Amino acid sequence: MDTARDLPIKLDMVLKAASLSRVALAQALGVDKSLVGRWLAGTVHPSEHNLSRLSHLMEERLPGFRLADWYVPAEELARKFALEAPTQPDVSPAEPILGEFREAAAQEIDSRGAAYEGFWRTARPSLLMPGELFHDYGMIRRIPSGLIEVRMSGSGLDFAGHLFPFAGNIVVYLFDRIGRSPVTVLCKGVTLPRAMVLDGIIMLAALDPARTPAAFPLLVERVGDLSGDAARDDATYAELPDLQPQPLDPIGDDAIKARIYRDSGPTSAARGGDPFLNVGAQASLSRGTTGRGLRG
Repeated sequence: MDTARDLPIKLDMVLKAASLSRVALAQALGVDKSLVGRWLAGTVHPSEHNLSRLSHLMEERLPGFRLADWYVPAEELARKFALEAPTQPDVSPAEPILGEFREAAAQEIDSRGAAYEGFWRTARPSLLMPGELFHDYGMIRRIPSGLIEVRMSGSGLDFAGHLFPFAGNIVVYLFDRIGRSPVTVLCKGVTLPRAMVLDGIIMLAALDPARTPAAFPLLVERVGDLSGDAARDDATYAELPDLQPQPLDPIGDDAIKARIYRDSGPTSAARGGDPFLNVGAQASLSRGTTGRGLRG
Protein backbone atom coordinates (compact mmCIF):
# COMPACT_ATOMS: atom_id res chain seq x y z
CA MET A 1 0.00 0.00 0.00
CA ASP A 2 1.27 3.48 -0.86
CA THR A 3 1.84 5.89 2.03
CA ALA A 4 -0.51 8.86 2.16
CA ARG A 5 1.65 11.97 2.29
CA ASP A 6 1.07 14.31 5.26
CA LEU A 7 -1.53 11.94 6.68
CA PRO A 8 -1.17 13.30 10.27
CA ILE A 9 -2.15 16.77 9.02
CA LYS A 10 -5.10 15.43 7.02
CA LEU A 11 -6.32 13.19 9.83
CA ASP A 12 -6.12 16.03 12.35
CA MET A 13 -8.04 18.26 9.94
CA VAL A 14 -10.91 15.84 9.26
CA LEU A 15 -11.21 14.82 12.92
CA LYS A 16 -11.79 18.46 13.84
CA ALA A 17 -14.33 18.85 11.02
CA ALA A 18 -16.15 15.70 12.14
CA SER A 19 -16.01 16.72 15.84
CA LEU A 20 -14.31 13.44 16.68
CA SER A 21 -11.83 13.07 19.54
CA ARG A 22 -9.00 10.55 19.50
CA VAL A 23 -10.88 8.45 22.02
CA ALA A 24 -14.09 8.53 19.97
CA LEU A 25 -12.20 7.55 16.82
CA ALA A 26 -10.45 4.69 18.61
CA GLN A 27 -13.78 3.41 19.94
CA ALA A 28 -15.46 3.65 16.53
CA LEU A 29 -12.65 1.68 14.88
CA GLY A 30 -12.12 -0.75 17.75
CA VAL A 31 -8.44 0.15 18.17
CA ASP A 32 -6.39 1.41 21.11
CA LYS A 33 -6.31 5.20 21.47
CA SER A 34 -2.50 5.05 21.60
CA LEU A 35 -2.56 3.76 18.01
CA VAL A 36 -4.61 6.78 16.96
CA GLY A 37 -2.01 8.92 18.72
CA ARG A 38 0.75 7.28 16.71
CA TRP A 39 -1.17 7.89 13.47
CA LEU A 40 -1.41 11.58 14.38
CA ALA A 41 2.25 11.66 15.40
CA GLY A 42 3.31 10.17 12.08
CA THR A 43 5.17 7.34 13.78
CA VAL A 44 2.82 4.70 12.37
CA HIS A 45 0.89 4.78 9.08
CA PRO A 46 -2.54 3.11 9.17
CA SER A 47 -2.74 -0.26 7.46
CA GLU A 48 -4.75 -0.47 4.24
CA HIS A 49 -7.58 -2.08 6.20
CA ASN A 50 -7.66 0.63 8.86
CA LEU A 51 -7.34 3.42 6.28
CA SER A 52 -10.35 1.97 4.46
CA ARG A 53 -12.32 1.83 7.73
CA LEU A 54 -11.28 5.41 8.46
CA SER A 55 -12.61 6.44 5.06
CA HIS A 56 -16.01 4.80 5.65
CA LEU A 57 -16.25 6.47 9.05
CA MET A 58 -15.42 9.88 7.61
CA GLU A 59 -17.91 9.42 4.77
CA GLU A 60 -20.67 9.24 7.39
CA ARG A 61 -19.70 12.71 8.59
CA LEU A 62 -18.28 14.22 5.38
CA PRO A 63 -20.53 12.96 2.54
CA GLY A 64 -18.53 12.00 -0.52
CA PHE A 65 -15.32 11.22 1.38
CA ARG A 66 -13.39 8.38 -0.28
CA LEU A 67 -10.22 6.40 0.34
CA ALA A 68 -8.54 8.30 -2.50
CA ASP A 69 -8.98 11.57 -0.61
CA TRP A 70 -6.17 10.63 1.79
CA TYR A 71 -3.77 10.77 -1.16
CA VAL A 72 -4.55 14.27 -2.44
CA PRO A 73 -2.63 17.32 -1.11
CA ALA A 74 -3.93 18.57 2.23
CA GLU A 75 -4.88 21.94 0.75
CA GLU A 76 -6.94 20.26 -1.96
CA LEU A 77 -8.69 18.10 0.63
CA ALA A 78 -9.53 21.21 2.65
CA ARG A 79 -11.01 22.96 -0.39
CA LYS A 80 -13.05 19.91 -1.45
CA PHE A 81 -14.86 19.62 1.87
CA ALA A 82 -14.71 23.31 2.89
CA LEU A 83 -12.54 22.47 5.89
CA GLU A 84 -10.41 24.74 8.03
CA ALA A 85 -7.01 25.30 6.40
CA PRO A 86 -4.64 22.47 7.35
CA THR A 87 -2.13 22.98 10.13
CA GLN A 88 0.52 20.75 11.61
CA PRO A 89 -0.92 18.95 14.65
CA ASP A 90 0.81 19.36 18.01
CA VAL A 91 3.18 16.46 17.40
CA SER A 92 6.66 15.96 16.04
CA PRO A 93 6.83 13.90 12.82
CA ALA A 94 9.34 11.08 13.12
CA GLU A 95 12.29 10.52 10.88
CA PRO A 96 11.96 7.16 9.09
CA ILE A 97 14.50 5.23 11.19
CA LEU A 98 13.29 6.55 14.55
CA GLY A 99 9.72 6.07 13.37
CA GLU A 100 10.42 2.40 12.67
CA PHE A 101 11.94 2.01 16.14
CA ARG A 102 8.94 3.72 17.72
CA GLU A 103 6.62 1.34 15.92
CA ALA A 104 8.69 -1.65 17.07
CA ALA A 105 8.56 -0.39 20.67
CA ALA A 106 4.85 0.49 20.58
CA GLN A 107 3.61 -2.75 22.14
CA GLU A 108 6.06 -2.50 25.04
CA ILE A 109 5.18 1.16 25.55
CA ASP A 110 1.56 0.10 25.97
CA SER A 111 2.29 -2.92 28.18
CA ARG A 112 5.32 -1.75 30.20
CA GLY A 113 5.27 2.05 30.06
CA ALA A 114 3.36 2.47 33.32
CA ALA A 115 6.18 0.73 35.24
CA TYR A 116 8.48 3.69 34.64
CA GLU A 117 6.06 6.57 35.26
CA GLY A 118 6.91 8.68 38.28
CA PHE A 119 9.43 11.13 39.73
CA TRP A 120 13.11 10.19 39.70
CA ARG A 121 16.60 11.17 40.85
CA THR A 122 19.75 10.37 38.90
CA ALA A 123 23.27 9.83 40.21
CA ARG A 124 26.01 10.44 37.64
CA PRO A 125 29.61 11.66 37.40
CA SER A 126 30.90 14.57 35.30
CA LEU A 127 33.87 14.80 32.96
CA LEU A 128 34.50 18.35 34.21
CA MET A 129 34.40 17.38 37.91
CA PRO A 130 35.24 13.65 37.97
CA GLY A 131 35.31 13.34 41.75
CA GLU A 132 31.78 14.69 42.22
CA LEU A 133 28.43 12.93 41.88
CA PHE A 134 25.60 14.98 40.41
CA HIS A 135 21.85 14.51 40.85
CA ASP A 136 19.20 15.45 38.32
CA TYR A 137 15.52 15.32 39.26
CA GLY A 138 12.84 14.47 36.76
CA MET A 139 9.51 13.11 35.69
CA ILE A 140 8.56 10.22 33.41
CA ARG A 141 4.97 9.94 32.17
CA ARG A 142 2.90 8.73 29.25
CA ILE A 143 1.38 11.47 27.09
CA PRO A 144 -1.63 11.55 24.70
CA SER A 145 0.52 10.94 21.61
CA GLY A 146 1.22 7.43 22.92
CA LEU A 147 4.85 8.19 23.76
CA ILE A 148 6.55 8.34 27.17
CA GLU A 149 7.80 11.81 28.04
CA VAL A 150 10.98 12.37 30.07
CA ARG A 151 11.91 15.70 31.69
CA MET A 152 15.00 16.14 33.85
CA SER A 153 16.71 19.14 35.41
CA GLY A 154 19.61 19.78 37.76
CA SER A 155 23.02 21.44 38.01
CA GLY A 156 21.67 24.25 35.84
CA LEU A 157 20.78 21.89 32.98
CA ASP A 158 17.39 21.05 31.48
CA PHE A 159 16.71 17.80 29.59
CA ALA A 160 13.63 16.76 27.61
CA GLY A 161 12.90 13.72 25.46
CA HIS A 162 11.28 10.30 25.36
CA LEU A 163 11.69 6.83 26.86
CA PHE A 164 11.20 3.54 25.01
CA PRO A 165 11.00 0.17 26.80
CA PHE A 166 12.43 -2.40 24.40
CA ALA A 167 13.75 -5.96 24.60
CA GLY A 168 14.22 -5.93 28.38
CA ASN A 169 15.96 -2.55 28.43
CA ILE A 170 14.85 1.06 28.33
CA VAL A 171 16.26 3.55 25.84
CA VAL A 172 15.99 7.29 26.52
CA TYR A 173 16.72 10.04 24.01
CA LEU A 174 17.08 13.52 25.53
CA PHE A 175 18.16 16.99 24.50
CA ASP A 176 19.76 19.38 26.96
CA ARG A 177 18.31 22.81 26.13
CA ILE A 178 20.90 24.66 28.22
CA GLY A 179 24.09 22.83 27.23
CA ARG A 180 22.78 22.23 23.69
CA SER A 181 23.71 18.57 23.86
CA PRO A 182 21.97 15.37 22.79
CA VAL A 183 21.95 12.66 25.47
CA THR A 184 21.32 8.92 25.13
CA VAL A 185 20.61 6.68 28.12
CA LEU A 186 20.40 2.89 28.05
CA CYS A 187 19.27 1.13 31.24
CA LYS A 188 18.47 -2.42 32.22
CA GLY A 189 14.69 -2.66 32.54
CA VAL A 190 12.57 -4.38 35.18
CA THR A 191 9.92 -7.08 34.95
CA LEU A 192 7.80 -6.11 37.96
CA PRO A 193 5.03 -3.51 37.55
CA ARG A 194 6.70 -0.61 39.38
CA ALA A 195 10.35 0.22 38.67
CA MET A 196 12.26 1.52 41.70
CA VAL A 197 15.89 1.62 40.52
CA LEU A 198 17.34 1.76 37.01
CA ASP A 199 20.99 0.90 36.33
CA GLY A 200 22.46 2.06 33.05
CA ILE A 201 24.88 4.04 30.93
CA ILE A 202 24.61 7.66 29.78
CA MET A 203 26.27 8.95 26.61
CA LEU A 204 26.67 12.67 25.99
CA ALA A 205 28.87 15.48 24.75
CA ALA A 206 30.55 17.02 27.81
CA LEU A 207 30.41 20.76 28.41
CA ASP A 208 34.19 21.22 28.21
CA PRO A 209 35.55 23.47 25.40
CA ALA A 210 36.09 20.44 23.14
CA ARG A 211 32.55 19.07 23.76
CA THR A 212 34.18 15.70 24.41
CA PRO A 213 31.98 12.65 23.67
CA ALA A 214 31.79 10.57 26.85
CA ALA A 215 29.99 7.61 28.43
CA PHE A 216 29.43 7.10 32.17
CA PRO A 217 27.59 4.73 34.50
CA LEU A 218 24.24 6.08 35.68
CA LEU A 219 21.80 5.15 38.45
CA VAL A 220 18.20 6.39 38.59
CA GLU A 221 16.07 6.02 41.74
CA ARG A 222 12.35 6.63 42.18
CA VAL A 223 11.53 9.50 44.53
CA GLY A 224 7.76 9.67 44.04
CA ASP A 225 4.68 8.71 42.05
CA LEU A 226 2.48 10.71 39.69
CA SER A 227 -0.84 12.05 40.96
CA GLY A 228 -2.66 11.58 37.66
CA ASP A 229 -3.34 15.33 37.46
CA ALA A 230 -1.03 16.73 34.75
CA ALA A 231 -0.97 20.29 36.13
CA ARG A 232 -0.26 19.08 39.65
CA ASP A 233 2.51 16.78 38.41
CA ASP A 234 4.06 19.64 36.42
CA ALA A 235 4.13 21.73 39.59
CA THR A 236 5.71 18.89 41.56
CA TYR A 237 8.36 18.44 38.87
CA ALA A 238 9.24 22.15 39.02
CA GLU A 239 9.80 21.89 42.79
CA LEU A 240 11.98 18.76 42.76
CA PRO A 241 15.43 20.43 42.40
CA ASP A 242 14.69 22.59 45.45
CA LEU A 243 13.04 19.87 47.54
CA GLN A 244 15.64 17.21 46.64
CA PRO A 245 13.47 14.29 47.81
CA GLN A 246 15.17 11.06 48.84
CA PRO A 247 14.67 7.75 46.98
CA LEU A 248 11.76 5.56 48.07
CA ASP A 249 13.91 2.41 47.90
CA PRO A 250 17.43 3.83 48.45
CA ILE A 251 20.55 2.04 47.30
CA GLY A 252 22.75 3.99 49.72
CA ASP A 253 25.61 6.39 49.04
CA ASP A 254 28.38 3.81 49.35
CA ALA A 255 26.70 1.40 46.93
CA ILE A 256 26.04 4.24 44.47
CA LYS A 257 29.69 5.31 44.49
CA ALA A 258 30.89 1.72 44.13
CA ARG A 259 28.64 1.22 41.12
CA ILE A 260 29.36 4.56 39.45
CA TYR A 261 33.14 4.35 39.87
CA ARG A 262 33.52 0.64 39.09
CA ASP A 263 36.50 -0.43 37.01
CA SER A 264 36.44 -1.80 33.46
CA GLY A 265 39.05 -2.41 30.79
CA PRO A 266 42.11 -4.66 30.39
CA THR A 267 43.20 -4.45 34.04
CA SER A 268 39.69 -5.26 35.23
CA ALA A 269 39.41 -8.13 32.74
CA ALA A 270 42.72 -9.60 33.94
CA ARG A 271 41.23 -9.76 37.43
CA GLY A 272 38.05 -11.42 36.16
CA GLY A 273 36.09 -8.17 35.87
CA ASP A 274 34.49 -6.39 32.94
CA PRO A 275 36.60 -5.67 29.84
CA PHE A 276 34.10 -2.99 28.76
CA LEU A 277 31.58 -0.73 30.48
CA ASN A 278 28.27 -2.62 30.52
CA VAL A 279 25.22 -3.39 32.65
CA GLY A 280 25.16 -7.17 32.89
CA ALA A 281 22.03 -8.83 34.19
CA GLN A 282 23.85 -10.44 37.14
CA ALA A 283 25.42 -7.23 38.41
CA SER A 284 22.61 -4.81 37.51
CA LEU A 285 21.03 -2.84 40.35
CA SER A 286 17.81 -2.30 38.37
CA ARG A 287 14.87 -3.50 40.41
CA GLY A 288 11.13 -3.15 40.72
CA THR A 289 8.29 -3.99 43.05
CA THR A 290 4.69 -5.13 42.98
CA GLY A 291 3.80 -2.53 45.59
CA ARG A 292 2.91 -5.36 47.98
CA GLY A 293 6.34 -6.37 49.19
CA LEU A 294 7.67 -8.37 46.26
CA ARG A 295 10.93 -6.91 44.95
CA GLY A 296 13.24 -7.95 42.15
